[in-house]
Amino acid sequence: MAALVGGGVGFAVGEPVTPEDILPARVLPADLCARIGDVANLLPKASDGPVTMTQGGTTTVTCAAGSSRAKVRAYTSASVEVTITAYGGKDAGAGNAPFTPDQVASRTFTRSPLKAYDENRPYPTKASRTASGLAGETWAVHTMVQRADVVVLVDYTANPIDADAAQKAALALADRAIWESK
Repeated sequence: MAALVGGGVGFAVGEPVTPEDILPARVLPADLCARIGDVANLLPKASDGPVTMTQGGTTTVTCAAGSSRAKVRAYTSASVEVTITAYGGKDAGAGNAPFTPDQVASRTFTRSPLKAYDENRPYPTKASRTASGLAGETWAVHTMVQRADVVVLVDYTANPIDADAAQKAALALADRAIWESK
């Protein structure tokens, strides 16, 4: 009887989790920002030719591009920043199987303060937008998209711009980042 109870307790508790059991975050491409492509259509016409974002980071890749009023000679400005994070697994505590990278990404996405956004989107999406300026001509749009173990956050600020146009641009850029991070 004692052997039966002892075997049941051992099965319920399970084997301890080792660092090898926790899946690491996958490596994102070194040219991810270049793969996302030209973002000139999101910025004022400041120069000729394509505008690619500069890349920084390794496990979390940040791509950024912008144009200021000083460079453009008009009352217009814009900046875009895309943050792509591939999550790794995480220890779930004593007696529990470790969290998978997908679960960690999903938890991060769920805990975001952005509001849910769903217009028949293929991936879970959250968005928010904030107006500023005297006539509400400046919009800051934040969009977050999660696919499997990757979460993409797009911060897009432009002046002057329509709120819906800014949000659609940010969603399209997030989808491109998700696609290129595969």
